[in-house]
Amino acid sequence: MAKNSKEKKNLNEMSFLDHLEELRWLLVRSTLAVIIMACITYFISDYLFDIVIFGPTRPTFITYTFFCDLSHSLGFADSICITEMPFIIQNTEMEGQVNMFVWMCLLAGFILSFPYILFEIWKFISPALYEKERKNAKIFIFISSLLFFLGILFGYYVVIPMSVNFLATFTVSDIVKNQFTLDSYLGMVKTSVLASGIFFEMPIIIYFLTKLGLVTPVFLRKYWKYAVIIILIVAAIVTPPDVVSQTIVAIPMLLIYELSILISKLVVRNQKKAND
Repeated sequence: MAKNSKEKKNLNEMSFLDHLEELRWLLVRSTLAVIIMACITYFISDYLFDIVIFGPTRPTFITYTFFCDLSHSLGFADSICITEMPFIIQNTEMEGQVNMFVWMCLLAGFILSFPYILFEIWKFISPALYEKERKNAKIFIFISSLLFFLGILFGYYVVIPMSVNFLATFTVSDIVKNQFTLDSYLGMVKTSVLASGIFFEMPIIIYFLTKLGLVTPVFLRKYWKYAVIIILIVAAIVTPPDVVSQTIVAIPMLLIYELSILISKLVVRNQKKAND
């Protein structure tokens, strides 16, 4: 018993260098997890690129067919139906396809290993938490992973198709033809899915910021109107210039912000109860 108490004490009294060592191993293990999952995606690379990554470039993509069916059900005929994608994707660099292949496999590896990375992060920060909070590790990893994957799906099925549709059909003149480089297309894919995944992590981020006293529900509510404006601007940028598309993108983002405010309120309320 004395030995266990001593080990626990030593764990709680780790020096700065000890924390750096723990952080180093966290990064090493997380990086290895990403590389392992990236190697696994190598064996399904044909499906990854042909079906998943380049899926939004085809008029038969599920998002386009959904909007076409929605257009018919609302009595708009074929007003938002997509029958062709007037652009091509080309590679202009000698090593371009090799580089993109590696980076997209690593991106897929990061997405697939995200729950494990969260587990490593939780192990690193758990000594600074209360015993009750440490018991919620499974809940934290599950909810954080769920929000991240929902964000990835939102970026893939909503943000990317709308961005592709808008950018493919926009032209300053009939003389100019759209010929996108492989790097620019895949860059948009990476940015869209990662940005959406991270944005959907906002409730978790707000939870910890509120615990640290850096954010309050009053602050979030005070700047709510500015958040709405920013979200509407982002929705207008990544979607075609129609109200329906912008609304579909903006509503989930607004709900995430409202959920963050609610979580911040719960954290403050629990802190007050603990102090009473």
